[in-house]
Amino acid sequence: VVVEPLTAEEKTAGGIVLPDAAKEKPQRGKVLAVGPGRLLDSGERCPVAVKVGDEVLFAKYGGTEIEVEKKEVKILRESDILAKVTA
Repeated sequence: VVVEPLTAEEKTAGGIVLPDAAKEKPQRGKVLAVGPGRLLDSGERCPVAVKVGDEVLFAKYGGTEIEVEKKEVKILRESDILAKVTA
């Protein structure tokens, strides 16, 4: 699953502006692409639970960061995705 991390908050809820060094790595992102799913022992494919355009929460240190077309993206395993964000 290819995910574009969403930008971190610039301010806290109390209105304090965060410097770059204090911002945590984003753990929320938008799905850009998905593969065909994992192959089961029976030879069938188990479809991926997310689709392009979904917003997801992912493990803080999960996946691999790469740059595609000057954009930082993460390649995640489906198991690195913790939840799909709705609303």
